[in-house]
Parts: sequence; C-alpha cells; structure tokens
Amino acid sequence: MQDELFRVLYVSRNRIEGPLDRLSSEIAGILATSRINNARAGITGALIVNSGFFAQVLEGPRSAVEKVFETIQQDHRHSDVQVLLASPITVRAFPNWAMAFVGRSPHHQHALAWLQTETGFHTGHLIGERLYTIVMEMAYSQEAGDVA
Repeated sequence: MQDELFRVLYVSRNRIEGPLDRLSSEIAGILATSRINNARAGITGALIVNSGFFAQVLEGPRSAVEKVFETIQQDHRHSDVQVLLASPITVRAFPNWAMAFVGRSPHHQHALAWLQTETGFHTGHLIGERLYTIVMEMAYSQEAGDVA
C-alpha cells in the first residue's frame, strides 16, 4: 500500500551564527542536499529563511515527510521547532519543486514581520494557515521573478 500524501508546515529559530556569508553558505548546502534527497524520497516543498527563523513546507508520502522532519528536529541549526500544520493532502502545493527557496528581501521581511512582532514566536499565537499562504505566495512570486 502506498503512503498517503502528507503536508507539514513548521517554523523554527535559525541557529546559524556568524556573518552573512556563513549563513549563505550553510543555506546553499542545505538546499543542495535537500533537493537531492527530497527528489529521491518524493518530497516537494518550500523553505523560507528570514529574520532569524526558518519556515518550511514539506509534502510527500507520509513516511518520507516524517523521516525528513525528524532529521530537521535533530539538526543543530534549528531550535524551537513548532509544527503549525500537519495533515493528509490530495494535491501538492509545490509539485515542481524538490525544495523551492525564498531568501531575504525587504518585501519578504515585511510580509513575515508579523511572525515575530504579533506572535513573539509563541506556538499558541501562530496561525498556520496564514503562514502557509504566505510561503506559497512567496515561492510562486520568487519563481515568477516578481520579487528580488
């Protein structure tokens, strides 16, 4: 029996320390590894790195998504990992991306400012659907070249 499709949206604090070039190098490594491993495992999704945190959507066979998510939770580059959405799905939101990436930009910082200012990064105040919509819009906007 084939695994059902499953989606997880999580946020975590970015614990990569040092100058911006170190962050850029670490993110490039994460993306390169994730794109290879995710394609192999049938996982798609999007990653946002901004303002000291990660926000990521993972989609794919439930067992594969759970395995990747377990790895993320153990990764020293993340802390305060909080699941905002986790549910079976029938259609992928990111079918063409082993890992779409949205990096830092003034537009993205503004769009995500509420995560810190309104919620203080506390799970009880986070709104998963709102963040999911923002991640989706940013990934598709970035792909279309609408945002620098």
